[in-house]
Amino acid sequence: MTDAGRHPRIKLHTMSEVVDVKGYVGNFDVRIVKRARYVDENECTACGECAKVCPVVRPNPFDIGLSSRKAIYTPFPQAVPSAYVVNIDECLGHNLSVCNKCVEACEKRCINFDMSDEEFTERVGTIIVATGLEVYDPTELDEYGYTRFENVLTSLEFERLVNAGGPSKGELIRPTDRMHPKSVGFIQCVGSRSARKGSEYCSNICCMNTVKSTLILKEHYPEMDVKVFYIDIRAFGKGFEDLYKRSRRSGVHYLRGLPGNIEELPDKSLRVAVENMITGKLEFYDLDMLVLAVGLKPAKSTQRLQEMLGLQLTPDGFFLEAHPKLQPVDAATRGIFYAGCAESPKDIKDSVTQASAAAARSIRLMHKGEISSEPIISEVIAERCRSCGKCAEVCPYNAITVDVKKKTPAVINAAACAGCGNCAAECPFGAITMNHFTDDQILTQIDAMLEEQSGEKILAFACNWCSYAGADYAGVSRLQYPANARLIRTMCSARVDDRFIWHGLMKGAPVILVSGCHIGDCHYINANHWTEKRIKKVRRTMETLGIRPERLQLEWISAAEGIRFAEVMHRMEKLRKSVTETEIAETIKILKNREKK
Repeated sequence: MTDAGRHPRIKLHTMSEVVDVKGYVGNFDVRIVKRARYVDENECTACGECAKVCPVVRPNPFDIGLSSRKAIYTPFPQAVPSAYVVNIDECLGHNLSVCNKCVEACEKRCINFDMSDEEFTERVGTIIVATGLEVYDPTELDEYGYTRFENVLTSLEFERLVNAGGPSKGELIRPTDRMHPKSVGFIQCVGSRSARKGSEYCSNICCMNTVKSTLILKEHYPEMDVKVFYIDIRAFGKGFEDLYKRSRRSGVHYLRGLPGNIEELPDKSLRVAVENMITGKLEFYDLDMLVLAVGLKPAKSTQRLQEMLGLQLTPDGFFLEAHPKLQPVDAATRGIFYAGCAESPKDIKDSVTQASAAAARSIRLMHKGEISSEPIISEVIAERCRSCGKCAEVCPYNAITVDVKKKTPAVINAAACAGCGNCAAECPFGAITMNHFTDDQILTQIDAMLEEQSGEKILAFACNWCSYAGADYAGVSRLQYPANARLIRTMCSARVDDRFIWHGLMKGAPVILVSGCHIGDCHYINANHWTEKRIKKVRRTMETLGIRPERLQLEWISAAEGIRFAEVMHRMEKLRKSVTETEIAETIKILKNREKK
């Protein structure tokens, strides 16, 4: 971080928060609030005289509360800039009649309680989201006694204790008596891989962090009894299996099974009850200290950033990449990239690797000075637009602006538009057209496919990225499915307008399938949510008109689900056979009467 602070091409905004992001790739306007430091960072030499005289003592968050700091302090060693900061909520000095000691002690006159928060805007071309993570709070796991027993620590608290710059100068001591423990136990997967409490996903780093900790203990205290209670050890990184074997050879006892109960003995040691999954017996162990290997959680800012930037989240709460294999650091919104644990739990090496990839992707996009966009975008037919604002509401990329009050036509930002076609399908006035996937082109395809023997055809709309690719995969895999399926490719299932469905039924289609990416995996952030709403609306109308709503089906099929595509087509063929010619003729009659009205 010190090197980054000195770099002439890097600008660091410390104690700052992003409060709003507007714009698009190449032209993002990022609004930032810089919190008041109450110390002139350009003049402060970090001499520390102010902290010596400060009477306010508070727990130090950097040491997880295991040490203390003053109300004026440096956040952590090697913090950038190298200057002190005042926590105004704790300080007494902003009321000079109560306390003024730090101001009097500062020879440089750096302290200024009249400072206030600043707000400014930065224009940037690309954004890299590297929000980091948080550790799981084990207070809800009462069976481990974290809130009841002082000698139960989290892995982060343990790290600070054994760190040479920590509160105990690297000496491992028990919080209760400040003595060296003779036995230490580690409990794995605290807050991870649990459907009951915490998260169901694996936090990736916990196993190897514990292995590293056991090696440190054995190197400094060879006679110490060290036990690890685990479900299974996941040592899948380069050289990790060797580290695990070294730990076992050093005398660390790995016991398969998680403790069910912790009791504190009169001497403040801990009795652990655990079912040994190897022997099938309930065993008890007395330990001087217990360390909970806590899992990782998404940062608190994740949800807010997701809303500001129009990003996607996984069910676990981490940011979702555009493609897990082909675009592992790209967001679905062009010009935004991910690095580190913002995207998923990972260790330092993987975080650095991803950060390098994100920087390279960002540079590749920006080095030309100009950005070329795909021609498959939406366009507004100004004379038809009624400025209702519906298109702006459904656009996943905020690429459309409409001044509803002035009744000016909608404007589409070509650089921000990704070409999903959701706006064109939703516009009630037909004022938006989609390049290369116009209404006329799609309607003509429907006419051509149903021109002859329409009652024998399955009309299917397939999104380009998933279901159409799934159909292709079924073909190359030589999977058998009905040959009477007729596919119309669209960029997204959200491009399927109500009119396409009604037109297909009018032309004699017995059944219609709309297929797209799975919910949460949409290539266009959340466009397929609008597909789902649209299909439900059409089905309700079909039921009102006396048309069987089952004849319209919605299926989510991914690019890798060739087998599922074939199964869906077999189901559609079975449904098609249940639709009689009389039913088709009656449907056409109903729709023609509806048109006249």
